[in-house]
Amino acid sequence: MKRALFLLAVLLAGAAHAQQQAAAPEIPYRSVLDFLKLPPDLYFGEVSGVAVNSKGHIFVFSRGNTNGPAYGGAAAQLLEFDANGKYLREIGHNLYAWSFAHTVKVDAEDNIWATDKGSDMVIKFNPAGRVVMVFGRKQEASDEGTGPLKHVHPPLPPVDGMFRQVTDVAWDAQGNAYISDGYINSRVAKVDKDGNWLMSWGEPGSGPGQFNVPHSIAVDVHGQVYVADRGNRRIQVFDGDGHFLRQITIDVPAPENARPAIGNKPTATTGTLAPGAPWAICITPGPNQVLYSADAYPGRIYKLTLDGKVLGFLGESGKQLKQFGWIHEIACPTENTLYVAELLNWRVQKLILSPNQ
Repeated sequence: MKRALFLLAVLLAGAAHAQQQAAAPEIPYRSVLDFLKLPPDLYFGEVSGVAVNSKGHIFVFSRGNTNGPAYGGAAAQLLEFDANGKYLREIGHNLYAWSFAHTVKVDAEDNIWATDKGSDMVIKFNPAGRVVMVFGRKQEASDEGTGPLKHVHPPLPPVDGMFRQVTDVAWDAQGNAYISDGYINSRVAKVDKDGNWLMSWGEPGSGPGQFNVPHSIAVDVHGQVYVADRGNRRIQVFDGDGHFLRQITIDVPAPENARPAIGNKPTATTGTLAPGAPWAICITPGPNQVLYSADAYPGRIYKLTLDGKVLGFLGESGKQLKQFGWIHEIACPTENTLYVAELLNWRVQKLILSPNQ
């Protein structure tokens, strides 16, 4: 009897959750035209990362430069702009770790952290743009058979201090860094402020604490760690020691006329291209924090409370302003100002939200 009542409570809670999310309002917003101003001879490639520091400077991690594998050429370029969008500098030109850009973040002390999926490395720069800490290790060009990592099944055991297609980084108030070690190892690593490896948790799978491409990561003011478990279409939440707390799913129905940004219209209700699958997450500064999450199809950004209630959504797939082509990272310096990095449209959009209109 107790089990039956429990299952009924779960079903009723799930139905209420779905009904609540289906009723989430659309948030009015605008996109700032031609916000970032590149020099005449400089171009973005696929823009995989965007971050903002305490001065309002914007950092853009782009798959520009030249193309090639991890042991040869690079597809990674880190650029800085001032708060008005004026180009300032390139950081890490010809850096050894540059291979295939993934995300960029700025910590509380304005240090700049770049995660490179191709070289399996995370690089910490100081505000002056000098390398101060290096995590992981790139494959050696001299090794026999060096090339892109293989997705073998079952995957090889992970190694402390090493990554396999790393994806993102975030920090708690003590300066501990949480690194999503993403496409192959399917885990989260924790290192302290001095760079010492403390622990890791997670493995491939779909159960609590397991991951299918942990693609983006954020930490709230309470030290809880939010992991965008993209392939499992959920956000998992942990404490700082890796103990599972809860999961968040975004169940706002896709419009009937929704279009994919590229390729055929997805039909699966789970996986990377399913509606609500989190490609990028961001938590606003305190004290009243909200969570933003973006999917690839139907190409929307969702605004949520930290316990998972959808407060609203915006956007659709496309190539025009206010449309999105695979948002890969979000920076949210305030609740109503977002910067979104797009892979397919080779750009960053600055969005101004007007939720009270």
